[in-house]
Amino acid sequence: MTIQFNINYNTSFGEELLLNVIVPTEDGQEKTAVFGMSTADGRRWQYTLNNIDAAANPHIDYYFSLSNAGKELSREWITVTHRLDLNMGGDTNITVNNRWNEIPHDSYLYTSAYTDCINRHPRHSVGRSAYSRTVRLIVRAPQLRLGERLAIVGEHASMGEWNTDHALPMHEHNYNEWQIDLNANALGVPQPAKKGAEAVPMKGLEYKFIAVSTDGKVMWETCSNRTLKLDAMDTGDVCVIEEDQSFFAMCNRRLAGTLVPLFSLRTEGSFGIGDFGDLAAMTDLVADTGQRVLQLLPINDTTTSRRWTDSYPYSCISIFALNPIYVDLRQLPPLADEKKQAEFEALRQELNALPAVDYERVIRAKEQYMHLMFEQESERTMRSAAFKKFFRDNERWLVPYAQYSYLRDAYGTADFNTWPSHREWTEAERGQLSNPRTKAYKKLAFFYYMQFELDQQMCAAHEHAMARSVILKGDIPIGVDRTGCDVWFEPHYFNLDGQAGAPPDAFAANGQNWGFPTYNWDRMLADGCQWWVRRFRNMAKYFDAYRIDHVLGFFRIWDIPVDCVHALLGQFSPALPMTKAEIGSYGFEFDEERHTRPFINKWVLERIFGERALDVAEKYLQPVAEDGTFRMRPEYDTERKVQAAFAGKDSAADIALRDGLYKLIENVLFVRDRKRNYLYHPRITAHLTFAYAALSDDDKQRFYRLYDDFYYRRHNMFWYREAMKKLPRLVQATRMLVCAEDLGMVPESVDWVMKDLRILSLNVQTMPKEYGVRFADLSKYPYRSVCLFSSHDMPTLRLWWDEDKEVAQDYYESVLYHTGAAPHPLPGWLAREIVVRQMQTPSMLCIVQLQDWLATDERIRQADPTGERVNVPANPFHYWRYRMPMTIESLKADRDFVNSIKDIVDETGRY
Repeated sequence: MTIQFNINYNTSFGEELLLNVIVPTEDGQEKTAVFGMSTADGRRWQYTLNNIDAAANPHIDYYFSLSNAGKELSREWITVTHRLDLNMGGDTNITVNNRWNEIPHDSYLYTSAYTDCINRHPRHSVGRSAYSRTVRLIVRAPQLRLGERLAIVGEHASMGEWNTDHALPMHEHNYNEWQIDLNANALGVPQPAKKGAEAVPMKGLEYKFIAVSTDGKVMWETCSNRTLKLDAMDTGDVCVIEEDQSFFAMCNRRLAGTLVPLFSLRTEGSFGIGDFGDLAAMTDLVADTGQRVLQLLPINDTTTSRRWTDSYPYSCISIFALNPIYVDLRQLPPLADEKKQAEFEALRQELNALPAVDYERVIRAKEQYMHLMFEQESERTMRSAAFKKFFRDNERWLVPYAQYSYLRDAYGTADFNTWPSHREWTEAERGQLSNPRTKAYKKLAFFYYMQFELDQQMCAAHEHAMARSVILKGDIPIGVDRTGCDVWFEPHYFNLDGQAGAPPDAFAANGQNWGFPTYNWDRMLADGCQWWVRRFRNMAKYFDAYRIDHVLGFFRIWDIPVDCVHALLGQFSPALPMTKAEIGSYGFEFDEERHTRPFINKWVLERIFGERALDVAEKYLQPVAEDGTFRMRPEYDTERKVQAAFAGKDSAADIALRDGLYKLIENVLFVRDRKRNYLYHPRITAHLTFAYAALSDDDKQRFYRLYDDFYYRRHNMFWYREAMKKLPRLVQATRMLVCAEDLGMVPESVDWVMKDLRILSLNVQTMPKEYGVRFADLSKYPYRSVCLFSSHDMPTLRLWWDEDKEVAQDYYESVLYHTGAAPHPLPGWLAREIVVRQMQTPSMLCIVQLQDWLATDERIRQADPTGERVNVPANPFHYWRYRMPMTIESLKADRDFVNSIKDIVDETGRY
């Protein structure tokens, strides 16, 4: 079998088109075979593959790329590659006429969220081609919905003579890609002319594609008639033609969904926390109310100490391992020890009756249970074919994770830097740790077993969601725990001399210091971002959509020195810091000593400490000059030193003093670049400092102009290029629907990248992206977006309504168009009206927090809304423990509540 690939693509001198054939490997992975194509005119390119074994290769997947001197310049959209089915005879000559596939505007329809959940329908076997000469048409039709199939109809008798009853059904052989084999003889395709004879041209045949539903309804594509006209074909020839996309007059679907952390779920059988079994129950509730999306917070393992601080779901120790606290014990066999089983059941009932999660008691009880289950069931389970496949597929990360977990427990700390041995992963030990016959394997076997059970349960929950046409949407945190397995296993991917965080915003005046290490992007890019690709592909086992937490981190991260507690002395990395000359070009007279060191004088001390100013100066400062300026004493000259000095001092006076010292240390106008100390960054929110207040009016204007240019214009193209080095590889690594959290200090280039890559943006009405506006205009939300009113990081609807009554009154009048005083607390009818308005937006997804759904029904919502808050971003030590106040079973049985939500979904035109 011979295959000739043809494609038209205009190139410039020195550029070469490459054919990239994806080849499966024996270990279930993939590699790419690259072939340089040839051209005579720089436009028409071709390459021929010879001696193809169709029996060993039922199909070929491939894509095209453009290079120059060995450097890739661009490539096609590869989320769904070209596919050629080899269902022909052995002595076949195949000519494939390809089209270059850019990322389509409706790329979301190719995601598993749509193909496997919303528009789920089986792909059809093509069958073996029986024609001596074959014309194959391939066309993409992503709009087809559940129960619809593509067909072809045309003027020729073999195409039904425009009678849709005689249309030829096509086969979906790849995601949203349909094909049909036609008999070239029946179509009148000419044979090659005999020697000396004149070739007879083929008469052009007109045709169209139609969508046919299971009930026989027909929809015609919107384009003009297509024409098929081919050159001569010899016996054994196959001509493959890739057509333009078939477009139908179908409106875009808008989906409704619910946001709830997995730990917040409650069923009658929960063990004090939501689990993977409860996830299936919640999926049913979402489906029963007419919704199609269920969004969770991260579910990866966060176990460092087994204390309540592990409740923070965004600080994972492994980007692959699932959190043991989510194991559903109901899906396991009962304990053989009936007394123990009864004790655990009594404990389960006690924990499940609590109003909030008791993280420490739950994780302790579940791990005790799983150790007993391991002793009882592991021998049988770990001999099973399912376990062996799981181990084989996940061995790369699973073995280091298990050893890290074992050592963490053995040494009593997750901080591997303090371990007496094994402070780094040793690859040479992998063989022993993977061999079931070794002692080393047996030490780790519990962790292998635990992750297998978790994987099986989460995969089952995912399958259940797909069967119910519900999209499970996950969450990918921007950071990882600096003492976690990922850093221990592959430290070369991380920078441990800084801390990742976020600059100040409406929720955190001092910014956010997450404590995560920053990424070594140079190393990550060197291997094609494989760390991220593996992470995304693993997540695709469990989800069909995901939220990129803090997508701005792929443009630049807020990099905070390790000696800082707050985030105000951070700087963006990578960035374009300023030289002294550049600062001076704004007319600002830069004084390195004064503007990069804390500006402290008596006036500043009095403003911060009042009557305690003299005591502070005497104990914590030392004078610099006779002009009354000071510097911090060496033992207090960083925030970490101050934090250590005040450890255990929790009185209001001590906290105020400590925070005042932090404010002194942060009182600078510029921070030095951490890699090049001769360059400078304007300190974030410097206009709120006393150092700024001490400037002359002219210098204030000059500094503000410099500051505005630096943060909102200087980096636009630079950060665009940075993001485009990383994000295209990641969003095309899987077919999950990509959504991004793009809130905060957002440069213009973020919108450019999101549009280029078709990533859904996040829109929150109370955090408008338009400058100078208090509330976003819901009607202006783009279709490729997610609409939220509140998230886990924000007050719930009821809390927000009472948080600032002046803001609520403005919303009541200017958004809802009501007159008079806004009612407080928020009544159910008004909560419903607010939710309805969110659902009416053009956004593809409208996600409502579970607490906000409950707010619409005064019969069942909890009396005190303060218990609804999931997280307070300004508090790095927040306890994540919110649980829904009733069971999922009771909500499902409450037909008034179920029908109320379903009515909202229906009346707003969502699905």
